Amino acid sequence: MTIRVLVADDQDLVRGALAALLGLERDLEVVAEVGTGDAVLPAVREHRVDVALLDIEMPGMDGIAVAGQLAGTGCRSLVVTTFGRPGYLRRAMDAGASGFVVKDTPAGQLAEAVRRVHAGLRVVDPMLAAESLTSGHNPLTAREREVLGAALTGASAAEIATRLHLSEGTVRNHLSGAIGKTGTRNRAAAASVARENGWL
Repeated sequence: MTIRVLVADDQDLVRGALAALLGLERDLEVVAEVGTGDAVLPAVREHRVDVALLDIEMPGMDGIAVAGQLAGTGCRSLVVTTFGRPGYLRRAMDAGASGFVVKDTPAGQLAEAVRRVHAGLRVVDPMLAAESLTSGHNPLTAREREVLGAALTGASAAEIATRLHLSEGTVRNHLSGAIGKTGTRNRAAAASVARENGWL
Protein backbone atom coordinates (compact mmCIF):
# COMPACT_ATOMS: atom_id res chain seq x y z
CA MET A 1 0.00 0.00 0.00
CA THR A 2 1.26 3.48 -0.87
CA ILE A 3 1.54 5.99 1.97
CA ARG A 4 0.35 9.44 0.88
CA VAL A 5 2.66 12.14 2.29
CA LEU A 6 2.50 15.92 2.62
CA VAL A 7 5.63 18.02 3.21
CA ALA A 8 5.17 21.39 4.97
CA ASP A 9 8.21 23.65 5.18
CA ASP A 10 8.57 27.36 4.47
CA GLN A 11 11.98 26.91 2.81
CA ASP A 12 11.50 25.91 -0.83
CA LEU A 13 14.85 24.13 -1.09
CA VAL A 14 14.33 22.05 2.06
CA ARG A 15 10.74 21.22 1.11
CA GLY A 16 11.79 20.12 -2.38
CA ALA A 17 14.71 18.06 -1.07
CA LEU A 18 12.54 16.22 1.46
CA ALA A 19 9.91 15.53 -1.19
CA ALA A 20 12.53 14.27 -3.65
CA LEU A 21 14.16 11.96 -1.08
CA LEU A 22 10.87 10.47 0.05
CA GLY A 23 9.71 10.15 -3.55
CA LEU A 24 12.53 7.66 -4.15
CA GLU A 25 10.84 5.17 -1.83
CA ARG A 26 8.51 2.69 -3.55
CA ASP A 27 5.84 2.79 -0.89
CA LEU A 28 5.81 6.57 -0.30
CA GLU A 29 4.14 9.14 -2.55
CA VAL A 30 4.48 12.87 -1.86
CA VAL A 31 1.05 14.14 -2.91
CA ALA A 32 1.33 17.73 -1.62
CA GLU A 33 3.91 20.35 -0.68
CA VAL A 34 3.00 23.54 1.20
CA GLY A 35 4.97 26.48 2.58
CA THR A 36 2.71 27.72 5.39
CA GLY A 37 1.04 26.13 8.39
CA ASP A 38 -2.35 27.50 7.37
CA ALA A 39 -2.20 25.56 4.08
CA VAL A 40 -1.71 22.14 5.70
CA LEU A 41 -5.25 21.17 6.73
CA PRO A 42 -6.88 22.12 3.37
CA ALA A 43 -4.15 20.19 1.50
CA VAL A 44 -4.56 17.18 3.82
CA ARG A 45 -8.27 17.09 3.06
CA GLU A 46 -7.87 17.66 -0.67
CA HIS A 47 -5.16 15.05 -1.19
CA ARG A 48 -6.27 12.49 1.44
CA VAL A 49 -2.88 12.62 3.15
CA ASP A 50 -1.82 9.77 5.46
CA VAL A 51 1.27 11.39 7.04
CA ALA A 52 2.15 15.10 7.17
CA LEU A 53 5.78 16.14 7.69
CA LEU A 54 5.72 19.45 9.56
CA ASP A 55 8.40 22.05 10.13
CA ILE A 56 7.96 23.96 13.40
CA GLU A 57 8.64 27.55 12.38
CA MET A 58 6.41 28.42 9.43
CA PRO A 59 4.41 31.51 8.49
CA GLY A 60 0.87 31.50 9.84
CA MET A 61 0.22 28.53 12.09
CA ASP A 62 3.37 26.83 13.43
CA GLY A 63 3.98 23.10 13.08
CA ILE A 64 3.03 22.32 16.67
CA ALA A 65 -0.34 24.06 16.30
CA VAL A 66 -0.86 22.22 12.99
CA ALA A 67 -0.13 18.88 14.68
CA GLY A 68 -2.91 19.70 17.15
CA GLN A 69 -5.22 20.63 14.28
CA LEU A 70 -4.54 17.30 12.53
CA ALA A 71 -5.12 15.17 15.63
CA GLY A 72 -8.24 13.14 15.05
CA THR A 73 -8.40 13.77 11.28
CA GLY A 74 -6.92 10.41 10.31
CA CYS A 75 -3.72 12.09 9.12
CA ARG A 76 -0.73 11.49 11.39
CA SER A 77 1.92 14.17 11.85
CA LEU A 78 5.69 13.85 11.98
CA VAL A 79 7.60 16.98 13.02
CA VAL A 80 10.84 17.34 11.04
CA THR A 81 12.76 20.37 12.25
CA THR A 82 16.11 22.09 12.50
CA PHE A 83 15.17 23.18 16.02
CA GLY A 84 15.82 20.08 18.10
CA ARG A 85 14.80 21.55 21.44
CA PRO A 86 13.39 19.43 24.27
CA GLY A 87 10.58 21.93 24.91
CA TYR A 88 9.48 21.68 21.28
CA LEU A 89 9.48 17.90 21.48
CA ARG A 90 7.29 17.86 24.57
CA ARG A 91 4.88 20.46 23.15
CA ALA A 92 4.62 18.65 19.80
CA MET A 93 3.85 15.30 21.41
CA ASP A 94 1.34 16.91 23.78
CA ALA A 95 -0.35 18.51 20.75
CA GLY A 96 -0.80 15.12 19.10
CA ALA A 97 2.23 14.66 16.85
CA SER A 98 3.15 11.02 16.28
CA GLY A 99 6.84 11.69 15.78
CA PHE A 100 9.63 14.22 16.11
CA VAL A 101 12.96 14.06 14.26
CA VAL A 102 15.62 16.57 13.24
CA LYS A 103 16.37 17.51 9.63
CA ASP A 104 19.80 15.91 9.57
CA THR A 105 18.19 12.48 10.00
CA PRO A 106 19.48 10.20 7.19
CA ALA A 107 17.00 9.73 4.32
CA GLY A 108 16.50 6.02 5.01
CA GLN A 109 15.71 6.68 8.67
CA LEU A 110 13.29 9.46 7.74
CA ALA A 111 11.43 7.15 5.34
CA GLU A 112 11.28 4.50 8.06
CA ALA A 113 9.96 7.12 10.51
CA VAL A 114 7.13 7.91 8.06
CA ARG A 115 6.28 4.21 7.82
CA ARG A 116 6.30 3.75 11.59
CA VAL A 117 4.14 6.83 12.17
CA HIS A 118 1.71 5.60 9.51
CA ALA A 119 1.55 2.25 11.32
CA GLY A 120 0.42 4.03 14.49
CA LEU A 121 3.76 4.02 16.29
CA ARG A 122 5.55 6.93 17.91
CA VAL A 123 8.96 7.96 16.60
CA VAL A 124 11.22 10.29 18.57
CA ASP A 125 14.84 11.29 17.98
CA PRO A 126 16.63 9.36 20.79
CA MET A 127 19.02 12.20 21.73
CA LEU A 128 16.12 14.63 22.06
CA ALA A 129 14.10 12.13 24.07
CA ALA A 130 16.96 11.84 26.57
CA GLU A 131 17.35 15.64 26.75
CA SER A 132 13.63 16.07 27.24
CA LEU A 133 13.63 13.69 30.21
CA THR A 134 16.48 15.54 31.92
CA SER A 135 15.34 19.11 31.16
CA GLY A 136 12.00 18.86 32.92
CA HIS A 137 8.68 20.40 31.97
CA ASN A 138 7.86 23.88 30.72
CA PRO A 139 7.38 26.05 33.85
CA LEU A 140 5.52 28.83 32.03
CA THR A 141 1.76 29.16 31.95
CA ALA A 142 -0.03 29.54 28.62
CA ARG A 143 -0.54 33.26 29.28
CA GLU A 144 3.11 33.79 30.26
CA ARG A 145 4.15 32.11 26.99
CA GLU A 146 1.79 34.35 25.06
CA VAL A 147 3.07 37.53 26.74
CA LEU A 148 6.72 36.52 26.33
CA GLY A 149 6.11 35.68 22.68
CA ALA A 150 4.76 39.20 22.17
CA ALA A 151 7.75 40.61 24.07
CA LEU A 152 10.12 38.98 21.56
CA THR A 153 9.06 41.61 19.03
CA GLY A 154 10.31 44.37 21.33
CA ALA A 155 6.79 45.60 22.07
CA SER A 156 6.23 47.66 25.23
CA ALA A 157 3.98 46.41 28.05
CA ALA A 158 1.28 48.82 26.86
CA GLU A 159 1.52 47.51 23.28
CA ILE A 160 1.39 43.90 24.49
CA ALA A 161 -1.64 44.74 26.65
CA THR A 162 -3.46 46.22 23.65
CA ARG A 163 -2.56 43.30 21.39
CA LEU A 164 -3.64 40.64 23.90
CA HIS A 165 -6.64 42.55 25.30
CA LEU A 166 -5.20 42.64 28.82
CA SER A 167 -4.50 45.43 31.29
CA GLU A 168 -0.95 46.76 31.40
CA GLY A 169 -0.67 45.65 35.04
CA THR A 170 -1.66 42.09 34.11
CA VAL A 171 1.00 42.05 31.38
CA ARG A 172 3.63 43.25 33.86
CA ASN A 173 2.58 40.53 36.33
CA HIS A 174 2.92 37.82 33.66
CA LEU A 175 6.30 39.18 32.58
CA SER A 176 7.47 39.25 36.19
CA GLY A 177 6.33 35.65 36.69
CA ALA A 178 8.15 34.53 33.54
CA ILE A 179 11.34 36.35 34.57
CA GLY A 180 11.26 34.62 37.96
CA LYS A 181 10.62 31.17 36.50
CA THR A 182 13.42 31.50 33.95
CA GLY A 183 15.88 32.87 36.52
CA THR A 184 16.64 35.92 34.39
CA ARG A 185 16.83 39.67 35.06
CA ASN A 186 14.56 41.12 32.39
CA ARG A 187 11.89 40.19 29.87
CA ALA A 188 14.29 40.09 26.91
CA ALA A 189 16.46 37.51 28.70
CA ALA A 190 13.38 35.58 29.83
CA ALA A 191 12.06 35.46 26.26
CA SER A 192 15.48 34.35 25.00
CA VAL A 193 15.73 31.51 27.57
CA ALA A 194 12.16 30.40 26.87
CA ARG A 195 12.76 30.40 23.12
CA GLU A 196 16.04 28.49 23.47
CA ASN A 197 14.30 25.79 25.50
CA GLY A 198 11.46 25.52 23.02
CA TRP A 199 8.88 26.77 25.52
CA LEU A 200 7.46 29.46 23.19
